[in-house]
Order: sequence, then C-alpha cells, then structure tokens
Amino acid sequence: MKRSAWRFLWKSQDIRRKLLITLGILAIYRVAANVPVPGVNVEALALFRQNIGATGTFFDFLDLLSGGTVSRFSLLSMGVYPYITAQIILQLLTPIIPALQRRMEEDPREGRKWMEKWTYFLAVPMAALSAIGQVNIFNSYSAQIGLPAILPFGFSGELLLPSLTILLAMTAGTMFAIWLGELISEYGIRNQGLSLVIFAGIVARVPSNIISLLSDQQNRWLLLGFTLVVIVLTIFAIVYVQQGRRNVPVMYPGRRIGNRMSMPVKGALPLMVNMSGMIPLIFASALLQFPAIFASYFINSTSEGVANFFTGVQQTFSGSGWLYWLLYFLMVVGFTFFYTDVLFAQQNYGENLKRIGAQIPGVNRGVPTQKYLTRVQRRITLPGALFLGLVAILPFLLQLILPLGSRNAGLFLVSSAGLLIVVGVVRDTFLNIDAELKLHGYQDSLLVR
Repeated sequence: MKRSAWRFLWKSQDIRRKLLITLGILAIYRVAANVPVPGVNVEALALFRQNIGATGTFFDFLDLLSGGTVSRFSLLSMGVYPYITAQIILQLLTPIIPALQRRMEEDPREGRKWMEKWTYFLAVPMAALSAIGQVNIFNSYSAQIGLPAILPFGFSGELLLPSLTILLAMTAGTMFAIWLGELISEYGIRNQGLSLVIFAGIVARVPSNIISLLSDQQNRWLLLGFTLVVIVLTIFAIVYVQQGRRNVPVMYPGRRIGNRMSMPVKGALPLMVNMSGMIPLIFASALLQFPAIFASYFINSTSEGVANFFTGVQQTFSGSGWLYWLLYFLMVVGFTFFYTDVLFAQQNYGENLKRIGAQIPGVNRGVPTQKYLTRVQRRITLPGALFLGLVAILPFLLQLILPLGSRNAGLFLVSSAGLLIVVGVVRDTFLNIDAELKLHGYQDSLLVR
C-alpha cells in the first residue's frame, strides 16, 4: 500500500508557514476588495447591480478577472489585470525588437529582471487608462438604462480634482493587489501569487452564483443540474487538453566513462498541446473591450448620427450579439498560435539541443531542428487553439441550447473561462506544493502490511 507524502503537509513547519502566509494575504485581498472607490454614488451602484444583466457579458468578464469587485466598484476593481496586460505586451515586443531579444539571449537572468522592472513601470499607465475607461463605461451604461452617474468624472472645472483622486485611488488599488501577489510569490507559495489572487476572486463568486441559480423558482433544479454537468465536462476537457503532450524522439550523446564512451541515450522532448494557457483568452477579451470603451467617449456627442453610430458599436461589443462571439472565437484561436510561437521561439530548442550534442533522428542540428520542432508545435497547437476558442464562446453556445436569460449566460461564462483559470491554478499549485514536500525530504512511501 502506497502512502502519500501529502500527509506531512501540515507537519512541515516551513510549508505550514507558507500556506498560512498565503491564506492570510488572500484574506487581506478579499477584505480590501470591498472598499469602494471614493465618491461612488452608492444608491446608483445598487440599482446598476440589479440591472447588470442587461449589459451582456462585458461586465461578466470584468467581474471574472477582478473577482466580483467590478460590480461593487471597489478600489481593486481592476484586479491585477493591468499588470498581466503589461506583461503580455512586453513578451510580444521581445521577438519584434532586436535589442530586447539580444538582451534576453545574452543574459537571461538579467533579462528577466529587466522585464520584471519594466512590467511594473508599464502597469501604472495601463492601470490609469483602464480606470478612465472603466469609469466612462460604467457611466455610459448607467445613462443607457436611465440611472444617474455612478461616479462624477471629468477633467474640467470642479470635476478635475475629484477625478484625479479617483484615478489615483484606483491605480493605487491595482498596484496594492500586485504587491500582495508578489508577497505570496516571495513568502508563500512560490511563483503563484498573481494566479492565486485571480483564483481567490473567482472562487469567492461561487456562493453568489449558486444563489443566482436557485433564485429561479421555476427552473432552478434544471439550471443547477445542467450547470453541474457543464462544470464536470469542462473540467475533464480542460485537464485532458492541458495534459496533452507530443513526445518528439531525441538522441542524447553518451557519457565518457574512463577510456570508454557509453552508447547514445534515447529520450523524448515533450511539446505541450496548449503551451499558451489562458493568456490568449484574456488578451482577446481585452482587445474586444477597447471598442466599447472607446465608443463610450462619443455616445453623448451633440451630433445624433455620431451618437447613434457609437451607441451601436458599444452594444455590438458588449457581448450580446453573434458578431462579438465570432470575433472572440477567431481572436482566441489566432492569439493562441501567435503567443505559442512567441513562447516557443524564446525556448530556442534548436540551439539548446545542439549545445549539448543532442539530435532529433533524421533532422540536422541547429536551425533545421528549430524549424522542424516549430512545424510540429504548430500542428499540435491546432486542437488546443480550437479548444480555447470553444471555451471562450461556451456562454453563447449554452444560451442557444438553453435560452434562460443573460444572467445565466454570464454564470456559464464563469463556468467556462473561470474554470480554465481555476483548474490551471489548482494544477500548478498542486505541483508546486508537491515539489516543496520533496525538497524537504518528504517522499511517497510503500507501507508493507
């Protein structure tokens, strides 16, 4: 009988300390997530939350990334999303700008430090721009459903100082959330800080989602059963695709033992079906939000034609029509291929295998090896890209199958995109803790009876 090393999880003082620190910081984050932005019209916000179903999936996805803080207009309503956006932008610019690529190749360690520093710098203006867009989009949607402005906002006259205060507070809230995530990575579960912050926000919404399901007296058991089936099937599909690998055979050189040379060793290079994870889904969603945010500046134009045009743009990109979902699917698939190519090029398997003397049978070392592996990676990325695209449009597909209203469609969004994030974070955290146990000498053992 095999006994797991996880029975020592709470006995190890160091691991127990890291777990308690992680849980404590996440508790602080959830408390801070309930602090509203200064100047919020509480009554208008309460009415807006009652009518949030009319806004489609736009606020659903913002709520997903922020852990429900958007609907409360919290100081942390942008979560760590500006930092993730800045990180993606710099990663995409690295292979495009030769100077950045040389910096990363010459000294990878210093290159990573430089990347982290500039990610923080870029996150500040990204947070400020996101705050402006979020306030404008809130106020414009409030005006459309006949509610007063949730926040008085503008950069002229008496509104200038309050608006600057709002921007400063929301930007500071984002940087505070990023700092908490970094504290978790440093003192808690390593390299999991930002992911656990997003994870905690998604999990915190589960009770309210269940209440929302059960509020429908007529269809609540049908909804609950259907949602559970969707969750189970989605989790199974996510785990199956995330664990998918293509093992490329590699011959590693033999080692010299005295005056003799051992035979070459046959090994395998595992290539992931979904190397990009959830990044394409988040990045595509961010780009699809920009038209709605941009249109919010012009819907109150004095020209009726201009106002009507941008009102239509905002409604189209609010997630309520088939065009939005078609663009979403295509962008997720496209970004999956693009981001995978970027990450794969940074690995530089061709040069690394050549440096250690390894070779893929029938393929020359160096550049030909890299080209061969790139072709293989692109072929196996296709099912992963289509899977991510289906996960992205799952709310729309479910609404076609079971048309029970936009609020339930938004709930399904959490069950698809949210589950992708949750399952990925749980898997990475499990592997991280397992590595910590082995590092401290706790191994699985066989119990002989």
